Amino acid sequence: MGKKLNKLKDLALRAGRWLAAAGAAVPGQASAVVSDRFDAMAWRELLDAAPALRELADDLGEQHNHVQDLLADVFLAAYKVPPRVRERSEMAPSRLVNHQVITSMLNSREFGELRRETAGDPYAAAMAVLAQASELRRLLEHARRAQEEARRAEDARQDAERAAREVGEAMERAAAAAGEDGTVPAPSAVEVERALRRAEAADEAARSAAGAAEAALASAAPGIRAAVRRAVSQAADAAREEAALMQAWGIGPGQLERMPAQQRARLAERLRTGRMARFAELIGRFRQMASGERARRVEHVPGELVGVTLGDDLTRVVPSEVAMLGTPALRAVFAARFAEQQLMLYENRGEQPAGQGAIIACIDCSASMAAPYGGSGITGEAWAKACALALLDQARKARRDFVGIHFSSAHEVKTYRFPAAAPADIGDVLDFAEHFWGGGTDYQAPLTEAVALLQDEYNTEGRQRGDIVFITDGECAVSENWMRRWNDARHELAHRTFGVAIGEPHAAEPGGILDALCDNVRTIDDLTDTRAAADLFRVI
Repeated sequence: MGKKLNKLKDLALRAGRWLAAAGAAVPGQASAVVSDRFDAMAWRELLDAAPALRELADDLGEQHNHVQDLLADVFLAAYKVPPRVRERSEMAPSRLVNHQVITSMLNSREFGELRRETAGDPYAAAMAVLAQASELRRLLEHARRAQEEARRAEDARQDAERAAREVGEAMERAAAAAGEDGTVPAPSAVEVERALRRAEAADEAARSAAGAAEAALASAAPGIRAAVRRAVSQAADAAREEAALMQAWGIGPGQLERMPAQQRARLAERLRTGRMARFAELIGRFRQMASGERARRVEHVPGELVGVTLGDDLTRVVPSEVAMLGTPALRAVFAARFAEQQLMLYENRGEQPAGQGAIIACIDCSASMAAPYGGSGITGEAWAKACALALLDQARKARRDFVGIHFSSAHEVKTYRFPAAAPADIGDVLDFAEHFWGGGTDYQAPLTEAVALLQDEYNTEGRQRGDIVFITDGECAVSENWMRRWNDARHELAHRTFGVAIGEPHAAEPGGILDALCDNVRTIDDLTDTRAAADLFRVI
């Protein structure tokens, strides 16, 4: 220590470093991602609304420090547009592992893929946190020593801060006791020197602990980066799968954003585990195919130019013919060609509205429809319901009512109505998709119900030209009296009936029951081929 100091100015000179340290702002941010109170509010609301998040935080928190801050950072990194990470120097030493995790996350190629699904969507960002749970658990175990060294560094730094404050307090007492000539009484001078020795020792310990923490973190960093890449890749896959699942069921991003987190989580779980869960890809393909077919044209109406023909339609005359009217000598030629319908005209193909009444899908829910057909693994039920859901889309686009009728034995008929004037509730859509009877087969009951619905629509709205799509894998006789009533209804209501025979080629043959009931019948042999039903969506 050298000679004893008893002058206040000498003590102050010696203590200057510690006095400055005691008054300096110490970095100590707990969050690696820069956020505001609205971000914090979004995270708290999700914690309250998502029990799985709370359970993850509690579970990890029992074994590791500062887990709540880490999960919040992982959420904010996925949610914010764009996320901004604090400088390393701003972080509390105990949160440097969290900072390393978030830095590795933002620098990974997989993170860009994840953010395409989660940016700005708090629910998707929260689900991304849950999807990374297993890798985060392994990551924290891998970084345990680095986290322990970081905690020691934090404790040592706090000890150094306290020691620096004690120097300041000792100097204040020494200044109060100093004489007019600046001489400090021996006891006060000794107190200052002791405080200085403690501060120097604490500072040395803090530097050593910080170095150990840096070394431990550097050692853990490669493993952290690898675990983060795996975690983000898992989360990106899960986010894409859920987005594709929602899209397959016709649930748009806007509808999801308005949905409370708990309801959205329950919906996602139902879609993943319901009766039709494994056929989501088929449902999506049907919807995409139907959407494409709606844009196709029907021949012989104005629309797409496909060539040149002859006729007398002055609205489609080609320019070279019109030019004859500008030459007096050729006007008589034009008139003669017009009279003979020999003018050159543009030939068009276009879109023509078809039905106006309800679209009704009658779906056979007999036991045989639940069996996989061929080697595809797809059931008749799955094909029929995927087709019906695409018909529901068709009805919504055309502002027509949609009705789904599940039938099996004579007493097993269940009707689902989706009026054009009201939004189609996703819960009702799922109920419609998942219901299945599993009994026998009766044609009369569902078709009687369909006619009654069309009759009611005609009586109340005056609408005719409804469309019935009847999908079955079996055959069933009908009585003569019933057949007469059926034909009378067809004449009165002018509705069309399309029959679809799944795996039953003889059911669609002329003279068969479906041929007698329907205006148009087709057989579906390959249940993976959605295009087999494409013409339905061009004419309905």
